Formats: sequence, structure tokens, C-alpha cells
Amino acid sequence: MLNPLNRGRAFARAALPVLVPTARGIIELAESGDGPAVLALHGGMGGYDQSLLLARATLGDDPRHRVLALSRPGYLGTPQARGATPEQQADLYAALLDTLGIDRAIVIAVSAGGPSALHFGLRHPSRCAGVVLVSCCTGTLEVPPQVRSRLPMMKWIARVPGLVALMRWGAARDPDKAASRSIRDPELRARTLAHPIAGAMLAELQTGVFTRMAQRLPGTLTDTATFAAMPPIDVSALAPPLLAIHGTADAVVPFAHAERVARAAPHGELLAIEGGEHVSLFTHLDEVRARVGDFVSKCCST
Repeated sequence: MLNPLNRGRAFARAALPVLVPTARGIIELAESGDGPAVLALHGGMGGYDQSLLLARATLGDDPRHRVLALSRPGYLGTPQARGATPEQQADLYAALLDTLGIDRAIVIAVSAGGPSALHFGLRHPSRCAGVVLVSCCTGTLEVPPQVRSRLPMMKWIARVPGLVALMRWGAARDPDKAASRSIRDPELRARTLAHPIAGAMLAELQTGVFTRMAQRLPGTLTDTATFAAMPPIDVSALAPPLLAIHGTADAVVPFAHAERVARAAPHGELLAIEGGEHVSLFTHLDEVRARVGDFVSKCCST
């Protein structure tokens, strides 16, 4: 029997990306598994690979679901022109379901994937079985100083392949140093990195941003500009059930983003990770998996 880490690698290998033409343009998709459909939406500096990582983290390495891991517009193989706004991205997701012949899907998003996930549920309620938000932006979001200060450097680094490779090597060589930017508590950081599943996933995330880095930046820059001018998304008419998972000490997307939508949505739930930061998905992996598993099971049974 494969151990959890090998199962995760097999999951990733099985889901090779393809470019899928839809009525609203091309979208990059990596698909794996069978069963009820789940749209997985990555955050900033992401792509289909990080959407796959999100699906593995929340659903497990052997989910009983048909995982549709996307590159959102402006990331990797999906052209930015396919959706500069969260509303346009939501319509692109619905067009993908049309192309694949899928009636409904649960959408699971992390961080910057949140706005388009919410608009998918708002604009296409009959196609959306449920919405899971993990550390997600849901309204006006100014880029935190620690992120804003790194963006110009990242644009410069992305133009120098040798430097990108060096940065990737450094992140792989010293995962504790790489993780210290997102997990400030040394004890929690050590515990997360020692976790047989969460530690490997966090390391994969930390090194992954340096693969095809230049192709992750256009969407990241568009997202940050869009969110800075975006009003809070009104979820009072959100028909599908919603689960918001968020760390109370998140310094990238404030906890209030999750608290507001969980309270305002007609069928909203909130899992508050006490003291959790922006990577609560990994620092509290077991707790998150258990809650998402229960929520997804309920969505699939209705």
C-alpha cells in the first residue's frame, strides 16, 4: 500500500494539465478522480498545481470526487483575457462545466480564489452545490506591506531564470526559513513541518511558486489591483451552503472577511482557527480536513 506522501505524488502525476476550449475561451485544467465534481481554485502566485494541492489538502489524497483543478485567468496556461474580474472568472467556470457535461460542482477556494468562488455561487446557483472558502478574500483588500514590498522584487527575479532556480533551491534546502514568513510561531512551524502530510504539502507550496514564476505574476498583479478597489461581496442572496475557514491571526487576509460572509450568507458556517495565520490549511490540516469532509458530504447528499 502506498504511504500518504506517495499517494499525493501519484495524485499529482495522474492529473496532467490540458487546455480546454469553452464558450468563454480557453482554461487550463488538471483533472483527477471520479464522483461528485469539485472545482478547486488557487490563490495568488498559483496555478492548476496549487489548485491540486488545495484539493489534496482539503479532501485527502484519495478523494471520492472528480477534482477539477484550474489555473485561473492570468495564471500559467489560462490567458488573462479570459477573466480579469471575479464575475468573468465565475462565468468561465460555468462554461467549463458546460463543456465537460457537468451539472453541478462544489467549489473550494483558497485566498485570492475566494471572490470568483463566491460569484460562481451567486451567478450560477443551480450549478453550485456548495462553497468552501479557506483563508479567502471576500471584499476590499489592500495588499499587506510584507506582500507589497516583495512584488517588485518578484517581477525582477522572474526575468532571471538562474536566480529563480536559486530561490527554489533555497526554499527546498531550508523549509523552516521559507515557512517563517507565513508561520511566525516557531513551535507551530516546527510541528507543521514535522507533520507527515502537512509538512510535505507546505514545502511543495513554497517551492512551487518558483516554477514558471513569470507566468504566475500577471494574475497575481491583476488580483491585487482588483481586490483593492472591490467592495465587500454581498452574499445575502447566496443560495448554496457556505463554509468559511479562517485563522483569527491572519495577517494577509483579515479574519473579518470570513466572519462577515459566514454571518451574512443564508446558509453560512464558520470554522475559526484560533491564532491561525494565512496558511491555517497546513498548520491545522487535520481539523480543516475533518470539517470540509463533513460539509462536502452534506452538500453531496442534498
